[in-house]
Amino acid sequence: MQSTMQRMPGGQSSTGPAGERFDVVVIGGGQAGLATGYFLRQHQIEFVILDAATRIGDAWRHRWDSLRTFTPARYDGLPGVPFPAPGHVHPSKDQVADYLEMYAERMRLPVRNGVRVDTVFREGDQFIVVIGDRRYEAAQVVVAAGAYHHPNVPDFASRLDPAIRQFHSRDFRNPSQLQPGAVLVVGAANSGAEIAYDVAASHETWLAGRATGKAPFDIDGYAERVTVRAVWFVMTHILTVDTPVGRKARPAVRLHGGPLERVRPADLAEAGVNRVYSRVTGVRNGLPLLDDGRVLDVTNVVWCTGFRPDFSWIDEPVIGEDGWPLQERGVVAAAPGLYFVGLPFMYSFTSPLIGGVGRDAEHVVRNIARFAETRRPMTA
Repeated sequence: MQSTMQRMPGGQSSTGPAGERFDVVVIGGGQAGLATGYFLRQHQIEFVILDAATRIGDAWRHRWDSLRTFTPARYDGLPGVPFPAPGHVHPSKDQVADYLEMYAERMRLPVRNGVRVDTVFREGDQFIVVIGDRRYEAAQVVVAAGAYHHPNVPDFASRLDPAIRQFHSRDFRNPSQLQPGAVLVVGAANSGAEIAYDVAASHETWLAGRATGKAPFDIDGYAERVTVRAVWFVMTHILTVDTPVGRKARPAVRLHGGPLERVRPADLAEAGVNRVYSRVTGVRNGLPLLDDGRVLDVTNVVWCTGFRPDFSWIDEPVIGEDGWPLQERGVVAAAPGLYFVGLPFMYSFTSPLIGGVGRDAEHVVRNIARFAETRRPMTA
């Protein structure tokens, strides 16, 4: 096989096999990557989608068992294929996973699973995507890997009594994983509220964390059916980076998530959840310590404390001081040919949602097509 010099991050070089070449490499095979693939195919652009998961939809399959979408099925479809459920139904996580798998097959999208990207860097006028000892070369790259990369667990968690069973929400499935005794759920956004509600049926449960607000109505009730169109319009067209209210909301949404949707304060109280608005700040005698001085005698802790984005594998100056990519509607001005899709509040509140990601993907692919035209050789 032909060999070529491969520049590695930090200016190093090594010999390696010439890689496969594509017009575009898409990194990430979730809803963002699949939506991007749909529009790339519409433009007849040669591309490949690389995904670390074993199976399309695994990011949904591996979440807690009771999870359902916060938007009804009529707003849960990717471009070209409506979600196969009645419009008012909120699909389960497994239904979403199966839909994504079906979508990729129906749209004939070239997804390669079990492929984890090590680094991306520029070499001349090409991007090099490195996977172990393999490499892919492309004029343009779309990062559609989301922002939920590393579970965010405080350092003091390691000082809790080893007898306490700990989970991050990424690894929690259902209450059968818990041992007898009380449960502390840390983090009171949607994941924490839903998990606390589930485990309260079988365990004494504490939920600690700041108030995140709540939706104005029950999303599973009649009011949601009546108002959902207006709410979706607000999330899509009002809560954007182009409006003052959207720009004000963006940092809070990225840091803490949205307001409580399905499980709300009244539901938690009715389920018997002990709600505390203090923060868990440390450990005393092996037990969780609140910032008000209380110590909670629990045998299980579920950390619903979110994730830390990690784009350190991109060897380009595209990450801001806050850890988020420097982009406008997915286009990275500092690195022509590099794009992002599917980030929280990338353009609007709906940017990472199944039904909202298509608009951002279409915008990015239009830019990809224009960029490709500027590089096409002139003919006599």
